[in-house]
Amino acid sequence: MTRRLALAAIAGAASFGGYVYLQRRRGKARANALYSTPLAEPSGALTVFHLGHSLVGRDMPAMLAQLAGKDHRYDSQLGWGTSLRAHWEPDVSIKGFAEENDHPRYRDAREALGSGEYDTFVLTEMVELRDAIRYHDSARYLARWAELAWHANPETRIYLYETWHHIDDNAGWLARIDGDLRTYWQDRVKYPALGSTDAPIHLIPAGQVMAAFVRATQALGGLDGITTEADLFARLDDGSVDTIHFNDLGAYLVALTHYAVLYHRAPLGMPHELTRADGTPADAPTLAVAQLMQRVVWDVVRQYPETGVAV
Repeated sequence: MTRRLALAAIAGAASFGGYVYLQRRRGKARANALYSTPLAEPSGALTVFHLGHSLVGRDMPAMLAQLAGKDHRYDSQLGWGTSLRAHWEPDVSIKGFAEENDHPRYRDAREALGSGEYDTFVLTEMVELRDAIRYHDSARYLARWAELAWHANPETRIYLYETWHHIDDNAGWLARIDGDLRTYWQDRVKYPALGSTDAPIHLIPAGQVMAAFVRATQALGGLDGITTEADLFARLDDGSVDTIHFNDLGAYLVALTHYAVLYHRAPLGMPHELTRADGTPADAPTLAVAQLMQRVVWDVVRQYPETGVAV
């Protein structure tokens, strides 16, 4: 009996693996067609829903709104390290739900996306991404969220926000970003999702932008106090580096990336003295740093057809 169960488990795993492989293969084929034609530039202000966790946060969407202008609208549902699966399942407790959503921009994600009121849906997966794929079925839940939004409003543009991992990762922060986009974000999350849904899913390559900016500052030997990736990350109460959460400079860089992808506009010359979501002044990059950030963002965004932005 035990042997039979073991064989059944092996067969089931092989069958599931075959299913995932098939969905990934279908998704890659669909991606080749889907991303060969850029999206049209939006004709006006967007109404955006953000789904995710603290690497979305409150301040980054608020900065995006300031860059985009007064008619830009947004809402969100967040948690602490929350997976797409946890957001989807109504009986799963989301850590930090009360704390992260205690603000005027919170809206229940299912109700919001089912309303069809949003023309743009940005979502991201938890990190460690490898754990999300292994234990939380990332591709399946990406497809489910995309379908919910797209079926309620077929004009909705759906974007997967590529983030990053801890800067003290043993494999190296830059090395992980270089490899994870293809290996995990695309091949293990986005392409299998594309293989099982009709909803198109584009990319916000924020991790790639972060890495490119760090390399650009290092090539200069540092710029106005920025010498390593740690300078884009927050500090803990004891003064040590928070290895995963961005500071205001990092939030500004990621907001620029969202702006460039969603609005198809070069962020060159954009304001760099912004406020946080609570209205307090954000720590602003120097003009030289802001200009470098803006150039890097536009260069990177146009490198990836999956953003939907024309070269």
